[in-house]
Amino acid sequence: MSSMAVAKKRRKEKRSILKELYQTFRDGDAATRLSFLVMGFGCLRRGQIMKGLLYLAAQVLFIWFAFSFAWQHLSKIGTLGNVGMQRVWNEELQIYLRTPGDNSMLILLFSVLSILLFIGIVVLWRASIRSAYKAQNLAQAGQKLPSISDDLKALLNERFHMTMMTLPSLMVIAFTVLPTVFMVLIAFTNFDADHQPPGNMFTWVGLQNFSNLFGASALVSGTFSRILGWTMIWAVVATFTNYLFGMLLAIFINNRGIKLKSMWRTIFVITIAVPQFVSLMLMSQILHDLGPLNALLKQFGFIERSIPFLTDATSARITVLVVNLWVGIPYSMLITSGILMNIPKDLYESASIDGASPARMFFSITMPYMIFVTTPYLITAFVGNINNFNVIYLLTRGGPLVTDYYQAGKTDLLVTWLYKLTVERQNYSLASTIGIFVFVVSAGLSLIVYNASGSSRREEEFQ
Repeated sequence: MSSMAVAKKRRKEKRSILKELYQTFRDGDAATRLSFLVMGFGCLRRGQIMKGLLYLAAQVLFIWFAFSFAWQHLSKIGTLGNVGMQRVWNEELQIYLRTPGDNSMLILLFSVLSILLFIGIVVLWRASIRSAYKAQNLAQAGQKLPSISDDLKALLNERFHMTMMTLPSLMVIAFTVLPTVFMVLIAFTNFDADHQPPGNMFTWVGLQNFSNLFGASALVSGTFSRILGWTMIWAVVATFTNYLFGMLLAIFINNRGIKLKSMWRTIFVITIAVPQFVSLMLMSQILHDLGPLNALLKQFGFIERSIPFLTDATSARITVLVVNLWVGIPYSMLITSGILMNIPKDLYESASIDGASPARMFFSITMPYMIFVTTPYLITAFVGNINNFNVIYLLTRGGPLVTDYYQAGKTDLLVTWLYKLTVERQNYSLASTIGIFVFVVSAGLSLIVYNASGSSRREEEFQ
C-alpha cells in the first residue's frame, strides 16, 4: 500500500470516529451526553455501578495526575527548564551550597509520558461514551444490561483476545514506544557532554544536529558519509557472502556422494554453540600484532614483520569480513539446508535430461527457488548486519582510529559510532540523530525490497 493510500485511509478513519461521536451526542439522551463530560455517568445512571465507577475513577485519577505531576513538566516543555543550578549561601554552615535546578531530561521524559497517558485517557473516554450509548440502546429496547460479572465473563470468552493483548500492548508502549519517542526528540536538542542535567540544562536546537550531520560541520558530515559508505559495503558483502557460501556448503553436504552428513553439519554447528562473544574475543587475541598467528608465521619464516590484521585500515576491514564468515556461514547453512531438501527433485531430473550442467541447474533452479523463499531472511540479515555491533566492536573496537574522523575509526559502523558517541563522549543528541537515520534507512530498504520481491508479489508460487 502506497503512502498516499495509507494517509487517505487514516483520514477516513478519523472522519468516521468524529462522525460516530457526533451521532452519539446527537442521538444520545441526557445521561449519554453527560458522559462526554463525566466518564461513566451513563453507566451509573442505568445501574451499571461498578463499570461507571471504574470509568469515573480513571477520570479523577487522570485529573489529579495532570494537575499534580504532568503540568509542572508540560509547562516547561517549550524551554526544557529555565532554572539552572545555583550557589546559595547557607548562614548556618557559613558555606555556599549548590541547589539543583530544572532537570531537562526528566522534563522531556515525563512530558512524553504525560502525552501518552493523555492519549490513553482519550481512548478510555471514547470507550466510556460508547458504553453509555450502548446501555441507552439496550434500555430502550427493553433488554437486560450486562452486569460487571457479564463483562468479566466476556473478557474470558469472546473478548479473550483483548485480555491477552492488554498487558503486552502496555509493555510495548512503556518499553518501546516511550523510549523511541524520547530518543527521537533528543535529536532536536543539544544534549551532550557540555549540557548534562541537572548541572547544566539542554535546550531545543531544531534541525541543527541534522544540519551538522549532512554538511554544516565538515568534520562530522565527512565522518558520517565515510562511515555510511563503509556500513553499506559491509552490510552488502557480509550478507551475501554468508548467504552464498552457506548455501554452497549446504549443497555440498547434501550431495549424494558425501558420507557422514550429520558429522559435517555438527562440525559447522559447533561455531554456533560457542557464544559469539567468546569466539570474537579469541579471534581478536589471535589476530593481534603480537598474537599467536603472527608469532607462528614469524617462527616458520613466512614473514619478518607482523601482519597488521587489526591495526591497518584496509587489512582490518578485510579481516572483519573474513571473521564474519566464520560466525555467519553456519546459520545460512542450517537455513538453506531445510529449503534445499524441499526443492522438487523432478525439476533437476528434467533439467538433467535436457542436458543442463550442474552450474546451469544451480543458477536456473536452485538460486531462484532459494531467493524466492529466503527473501525475508535476507532482508533481516541485511538489517542485522547494518546494526552488527558485536563483530566490529569485539574485534577492532572500530579502529584503527584516525584524526580525520570525528570520534570514530576506520572499521566503525554507524551503530558502533553511535555507541561511542553515547557511552564514551555523552553526545546523546548527535547519537540520536544517527539512530533516526539508521532506522529510516533500515525500514525504508526493508519495505522497498520486500514489496518488490517475488515473496510478496507471487507468494503462491513454488507451493
